[in-house]
Amino acid sequence: VQLVESGGGLVQTGGSLTLSCAVSGLSFSTYAIGWFRQSPGKEREFVAAIIWNSGTTYYADSVKDRFTISRDNAKNTTSLQMNSLKPEDTAVYYCTSSNRWGQIALRAEEWDSWGRGTQVTVSS
Repeated sequence: VQLVESGGGLVQTGGSLTLSCAVSGLSFSTYAIGWFRQSPGKEREFVAAIIWNSGTTYYADSVKDRFTISRDNAKNTTSLQMNSLKPEDTAVYYCTSSNRWGQIALRAEEWDSWGRGTQVTVSS
């Protein structure tokens, strides 16, 4: 699976941004697509995930009710709509895929393929 992120940028506190992830090479073994983020000096942390077939979504508590993950099966894309952005949301955001059926892993090590990331900066 190959993943390419786009849509990052600079936004003010309280603003919105939408990230997109183009997914290619999907197979019947692909279970979920997720978003993680990483800021300097911190570990890569789970943000959100969507089960590719069912559309069921999962969110980290820190972004729940502010971020929305969705997918377009026809276009093989995943989007992350981010609202009410805060300076602490500043990070490089990564798109990732998982073949681990039946579970949404919170640890980055348990996800399989990764994009190169896109920078999101929220100014205060």
